[in-house]
Amino acid sequence: MVSTILQVILGLGFIMFGLMKFFSKQMVEGFKYFGYPTGFRIFTGGVEILAALLLITGIWNGALAAIGGFLVVATMIGAIYTHIKIQDKLKGMMMPIILLVIGVIVLILNFSSLFS
Repeated sequence: MVSTILQVILGLGFIMFGLMKFFSKQMVEGFKYFGYPTGFRIFTGGVEILAALLLITGIWNGALAAIGGFLVVATMIGAIYTHIKIQDKLKGMMMPIILLVIGVIVLILNFSSLFS
């Protein structure tokens, strides 16, 4: 039950975050500021949407939830690295840190499903 709630929250959030990578002028400018090319922004958005779909379908299949959780963790590690690289303050890193923790929880709760 806990995993399902977290999966829905992450899934809906990552659909929104992923779509923003494709359509938000703010995201275009942000990725330029971070020094990343357009292709990386598009790739990141695609990974976020894929993670969201895996998390949501993972409500019925724990292995998919675990893979989606892993993608969230990997993406948030990259986001935190970017914030560190630009010497952002901890306040600017809080959202990726929170999403990383939630992703780890989903991954741990569903990890055994990968082997059954």
